[in-house]
Amino acid sequence: MMTVDQLVALQKKNVAALFDLADKAFAGVEKLAELNLQTAKTLLAETAEHTQAALAVKDMQDLVALHNAVLQPLGEKVASYHRHVYDIASGVHAEVTKAVELQAQEAHKQFLATLDSLVKNAPQGTEPAVAAMKQAVSTAAAAMESVQKAVKQAAELADANLKAVASTAVAATKTPRSAKAAA
Repeated sequence: MMTVDQLVALQKKNVAALFDLADKAFAGVEKLAELNLQTAKTLLAETAEHTQAALAVKDMQDLVALHNAVLQPLGEKVASYHRHVYDIASGVHAEVTKAVELQAQEAHKQFLATLDSLVKNAPQGTEPAVAAMKQAVSTAAAAMESVQKAVKQAAELADANLKAVASTAVAATKTPRSAKAAA
């Protein structure tokens, strides 16, 4: 059985892990806020620049050229923004996942240590029950590992699909409009 000191140490460790996760989450929020502020500043500056250019337009060809100059890089900018958001979210997710996995491994080790302690103090004749318990724990650990691998593969597939969609969207916005299409 666990002593009071061991329980207190475990609680301290859990509280420290919780605050570590909170720090990681806040760091992600901070990065996202910085990205949004920078995006807003850039958007404001570009809007002012494009407004001045629109006020200087003298004919339809200039208007179409301005339209193409403004819209052509827009898809790439939107895709870039979304990639940055995705990178921030993926980074936070990876850090949190790593921390949770470490906590789960530590809890598993602690459980096995407690189980071993109980086995040492178990009465005669309970060996089959203890062996069954150990087998169940091993099976559960193996099942958890396979679920974690499947989730990781699904995340990698989603990442690849997101990148493919983003590159397709960027490529689609690179086709400039002609003056005839605008008229």
